[in-house]
Amino acid sequence: MDEIRRKKLEAIRKAGICPYLRKFTNSSDIKELVDNFQEGKEVQAAGRIVAMRRHGKSLFADLKGQSGKIQFYLKADTVGKENFEFFLNNIDTGDIIGLKGRFFKTRTQEPTIEVAGFNLLTKSLRPLPEKWHGLKDVEIRFRRRYLDLLANEKAKHIFILRSRMITKIRQFLDTRGYLELETPMLQEKPGGATGQPFKTHHQALDTDLFLRIAPELYLKRLLVGGFEKVYEINRSFRNEGISTRHNPEFTMLEAYSAYADYEDVMKLTQELIIFLAEELLQKKELIYQGQSIDLGRWERCSFQELMEKNFNIHPQESEAVWIAKLKQKGVKLEKEKLSRTQILNIIADLIFPEAGKHPVFVTDLYTELCPLARTKKENPLLTERFELFMGGLEIGNAYSELNDPEEQRRRFSEQLAEKGQKQTIDEDYVQALEYGMPPAGGLGIGIDRLVMLFTDSPSIREVILFPQLKPEK
Repeated sequence: MDEIRRKKLEAIRKAGICPYLRKFTNSSDIKELVDNFQEGKEVQAAGRIVAMRRHGKSLFADLKGQSGKIQFYLKADTVGKENFEFFLNNIDTGDIIGLKGRFFKTRTQEPTIEVAGFNLLTKSLRPLPEKWHGLKDVEIRFRRRYLDLLANEKAKHIFILRSRMITKIRQFLDTRGYLELETPMLQEKPGGATGQPFKTHHQALDTDLFLRIAPELYLKRLLVGGFEKVYEINRSFRNEGISTRHNPEFTMLEAYSAYADYEDVMKLTQELIIFLAEELLQKKELIYQGQSIDLGRWERCSFQELMEKNFNIHPQESEAVWIAKLKQKGVKLEKEKLSRTQILNIIADLIFPEAGKHPVFVTDLYTELCPLARTKKENPLLTERFELFMGGLEIGNAYSELNDPEEQRRRFSEQLAEKGQKQTIDEDYVQALEYGMPPAGGLGIGIDRLVMLFTDSPSIREVILFPQLKPEK
């Protein structure tokens, strides 16, 4: 804490002035004030002082709010000598004040408020950072995001766009007849995706619960219950690694439509992303890490064909054959014994599109990678599923939903046996399917990664306000 500011705080209190007022009424936010400038108009504004420039018995300063900043002009002749001296002696950059006065323009034609009176609303006891110096301050930026937002306009822009994006997603789905519903974050059995869950204990029920890794199984229960178009913008949690693309707590959109399949969902996904680009950026092109992504062209490619082309691997072969073929291609494996799913995940990282001048839907994924997806009629070793890649990022995942309860129980059993897990099958979900779930198409989109694309952010930590970090020493 700054000792000089602390002494000023004591002086303010000795003068009988409260340094933390409860309320101040603005005429409007600062951007509206500037946009509606009228010479001589009386206004009231509040914000944080971010710069001060003294000129003898007067000073100019910048007042900043969420929407922008405005200059104000303070002189002894207008506010009185005592008030002027109080301001000079006790007010610092970083303090939050409210002021009233009238508009005028300086010789450089800058809209300015000539102050007639002011109130100290909050005394700042620490000086603001002057500026950031790139990557060496990155940990401080993420740990003290409030300072990052004060000093970095780009950071603020990212989170304003993120908020607007979520609003626009809701608008897009609501107008198409989808209902936004909520499902549990605490679940008895984590399901709906592969991932290591966070475990907790509920004391009143004396039972272990898990933070959800996905809302999928609950949203599909709602299809059984008679809802036909549902979605949730949800927080999910996975107790796994942290990287530029992964955070243990993340935000997803999941949407389900009865009587649809993955082809319908593919069309919906394309329309949604084009809609967001036009609404938020006013164009059908994204620039991500120097690469232009044309939203006017969407490509499809087959995972099965990529496997055959790159590694001569076929879905009917054993994992031993796959490992031998990978070694022939020079792929290094950390261990000799790997499950088919583990091998497929390694291969997927090698062949999925890492860049591109347009979005790519990867289809024809192997059935063992997709325990909740319907298989293709002409080839049960493949599923009616796609993953969407843009700019080297996996953005979305969708499929025609499996609604055969016997097949679902068999797939769950195989998945648990392969992982060697003691966890039991989610019998309640299988029982729900036994009552009958209509054919459906489901979609999951990672909101954090989508914001990365729309804001040209290289790391997921740039688009999450308070990302998970290692504890400070």
